Formats: sequence, C-alpha cells, structure tokens
Amino acid sequence: MKVIGAGFGRTGTASLKAALEWLGFGPCYHMLEVFDNPSHLKLWEAAAAGEPVEWDEVFKHYKAAVDWPVAAFYEQLMEAYPEAKVVLTVRDPEKWYESTRSTIYHISRVTSSPLFSVVGLFAPGPRRVSKMVNRVVWRDTFGNEFENKQHAIEVYERHNKEVKRKVPPEKLLVYEVSEGWEPLCEFLGVEVPKNEPFPHLNDAASFQKRVQRRMAFAFGTAVVVMLVASLALVRLLRRAST
Repeated sequence: MKVIGAGFGRTGTASLKAALEWLGFGPCYHMLEVFDNPSHLKLWEAAAAGEPVEWDEVFKHYKAAVDWPVAAFYEQLMEAYPEAKVVLTVRDPEKWYESTRSTIYHISRVTSSPLFSVVGLFAPGPRRVSKMVNRVVWRDTFGNEFENKQHAIEVYERHNKEVKRKVPPEKLLVYEVSEGWEPLCEFLGVEVPKNEPFPHLNDAASFQKRVQRRMAFAFGTAVVVMLVASLALVRLLRRAST
C-alpha cells in the first residue's frame, strides 16, 4: 500500500482513484470494491467491531485505497503501512453535505427499508453491504444524526482537522480534485501526465445511475429466485394433492 485516502466519500474520491491508477498506483480500492468482493465484508465488520484485522487479506493486491470505509480506518492503515502517504480529499462543506445527502445517504435509507429486507433474503450481498455502511458511516461516524446538517458538517470538519493533526506533514496532502494533476504528482514524486486531462468522475447524477444499476440487478436476482421458489412450491403442492 502506497497511498491511503483519508477523505470522506463525496469529496472526489472516484476521481482520485482514477488519477492514482493512471499514475501507476493501482489498482486502487474504493467502496465499489466491497460490492464486487463481498468476502471483504468480514474484515470491515471486524474492523468496525474493534477487532484485530489482517489488512493484507484485502489490500495485498492494491497499491492505494480511498473513500469509505477506508477513510474511517486511516489511522489503522497508517500503522499497517507506515511507508504509505496520505491524501485528504476535501471540498466545500455545504456542497459535500448536499451531495452526500442526495446520494449515499438516500441510497442507504432505501436499502434499509422493509422491502429491501425481503430482497435481502434472496440476495444477501447488497443488504450486508448496506448494514456495514450503516454501522461504519451513519452510526459510528455521524452518530445516526446525519440528517442534522449542522452536526454532520461539524463531524466532517472535525475529521479533516484530526487528519491534519495526526498525519505527519511530510506524509500528508490536503487536496481538492479541482486542483488537477500538479499537486498530486508533486506529492507522489511522479511526472505530470502530458495531454491527459485529469479525471472528473462520479458526480451526483452518474453516482445515482451506477447505484440504480446495482440495485436493479439485486432486485432482479431476488425476483428470479422468488419466482423459481414459487414455481417449485406450486409443483410440490400439486404433487401433495394428488
């Protein structure tokens, strides 16, 4: 692990992931990796419970890691990878809150609904990811008070101050993705890409589309399973009645 992202989700972490991978610091871990690798959930659940974690079980094939749940455990990752540098992505607090509320938080509320609980019986992966996010982000980070805008922004700003205080200055870059390649490349000691625009990904609209596709797949899988189960039950009942 060479780069640890300490910035909260919705601070340009998807753009940072793409930039790091372009610069040779890939693959880069991101929340989406959790969806694609449900076996990682056991580690994140253990970390949330304060249990010892063997971080190489997840990160042995990664050179960088950003976004949640990584940001919640940046201190533990610094201890596990003492040579790694830390990038704290930041943005205007008001814009960060509105973006988070309309994307990640909204999706979490949907996936916590009774309907999604039924779906989770047949497609447990997305439901389990949702439970982990609820614990690590909304409960442990924001104390289940994210809807209190003032409180949420205070938590966000306090986290950023703590990162600046706890990470040695020579290992820390406080970074807005709008700054582009130059500060990131200088910090990492690599050349600025020529004729390559800095990636700007994962705005609110594209985020919602990506999550909707994943949720549609989860619901679709559950519906297929329920239909197959229903047909099997009907056949059993018919046989039982003959």
